[in-house]
Amino acid sequence: MQTILMLALLAAVIASAISVVWARHESRVLFVNLTALQNQRDDMNIEYGKLELEQATFAEPRRIDEEARQQLGMVDPRPQDIRLLRR
Repeated sequence: MQTILMLALLAAVIASAISVVWARHESRVLFVNLTALQNQRDDMNIEYGKLELEQATFAEPRRIDEEARQQLGMVDPRPQDIRLLRR
């Protein structure tokens, strides 16, 4: 009877040890995934900051005016071309 009890306890200890090793392995895998995702998040935050800066640069009134004149050939209207409309 004692032998069976000792074998059962040995099996429980071995199962417990395997469970600990498995849990540590899973923990390490999850940590590596977490680190990769954090790095990806940081890269995206940097890219987002660059895009915000680029958007702010393109949205400047001076830049819009310059692009309209160069690419679209827009000019200020002459005074004789301006018409006032009244309702």
